[in-house]
Amino acid sequence: MQRIFTVIVSLIYVLTVFGQQVDTHNIDQISEYFKEIKEATRQKTDLWNKDLYGGILLVDPKSRQLYANQPDQNNTLQLQNEIYVGKLPENINSANTALQWNGKTWAMIMLPLSKNKHDRINLLAHELFHTIQTSLGYTQFNKESNHLEEKEGRIYLRLELEALKKAILADAPRVQQKHLTNALIFRKYRNAIFPGSNDLENQLELNEGLAEYTGLMISNRDREQIKYHFTNTLDDFFKNPTFVRSFAYNTTPIYGYLLSQKNPLWHQKITADSNLTDYFIESFKVKLPKDLKSAAAKNLSAYDGELIVAEEDHRSEQIKARVAIYKSKFIEQPHFKIKFENMNTSFDPRNILPIEDKGTVYPNIRVTDNWGILDVNNGALMSPNWGNISVSVPTVIEEELIQGDGWSLQIDSNYTVVKDATSGNYILIKKEKK
Repeated sequence: MQRIFTVIVSLIYVLTVFGQQVDTHNIDQISEYFKEIKEATRQKTDLWNKDLYGGILLVDPKSRQLYANQPDQNNTLQLQNEIYVGKLPENINSANTALQWNGKTWAMIMLPLSKNKHDRINLLAHELFHTIQTSLGYTQFNKESNHLEEKEGRIYLRLELEALKKAILADAPRVQQKHLTNALIFRKYRNAIFPGSNDLENQLELNEGLAEYTGLMISNRDREQIKYHFTNTLDDFFKNPTFVRSFAYNTTPIYGYLLSQKNPLWHQKITADSNLTDYFIESFKVKLPKDLKSAAAKNLSAYDGELIVAEEDHRSEQIKARVAIYKSKFIEQPHFKIKFENMNTSFDPRNILPIEDKGTVYPNIRVTDNWGILDVNNGALMSPNWGNISVSVPTVIEEELIQGDGWSLQIDSNYTVVKDATSGNYILIKKEKK
């Protein structure tokens, strides 16, 4: 039987890069949020030829209190001053995502929201896009671009984004075109270094990239606000520990915004089979040199390339030490491997770490499945095919709770933990029915 799972990427950085956050929330405030996004989507129905406004769940991740703009089909939410109020069940992870729950598709967003109206609308519209993207033909699942954890992958992504920042800030079309061309030279050279990377990057850009572009356009910022927005989000992005799942929140929106100045509906001409890199090259009428390596080297100094290379050399040495620790902890030493059956997970995409071909370490992750709820705050290794997850060996094994270094598992009564006498590894198995 085919394994079914849902991945919920907890996009915490989307909440934090947009300025200071509100500390509290109340019914009147929530009501204003719903009115804002309803009006903003109504004014931009031409973006995708439909009104994106639909079911929204605003969730306090600590209390799990939720506020909805619509009733659920099971009538579990209580109407309170035009807002539907309830509790998010423990088996559902709080995250910024599209969610199927109680017979409806919802855009779930974690509270608190930004004090900045444009940023609030941007985030809400981003998640509302995810509720309709399947109807537009776009998948919601994509793999990590692990080559962006490699030194050269990071260098040429940073150079591309530095060139895009200058393109956004440029007022003269000729100058803007020069920076766009250089950005695409860095991109194409990066893809040449890592065969197959173009397809991996394209998957995320057609998923999260288009969602973020949608949020940007619905936010209705003016040109100066757009410049401020991108320069700030890029500066914050560069501080992320990793880029493998978050780069598309910057690349697609910037290329897309610049292209929208020439063709406001460019995004309606692409499909899930489109290659965005080739599409942008053609749309911007960029002429790439035959020798990408030489062109990239020539343009390096114009975008702080020497500093970027030095920083990435230093980071590379630090990462080698972390990878060695994780390989020892989750592969070489005894560990606890948990297979997925009907998995649902949420995590922060900013700090994950690929471990060669062994999978990806998620420092913080929450997983729900038929076997229970796993909470991790000190690292877990996700297998490359997302078939299982490994944590350190259990130190406490009780009937309802299993614990180890930086993790806990609330275990369903139908499952138990066993130890393999030969390897010393632990596994989770289903109890035999008596």
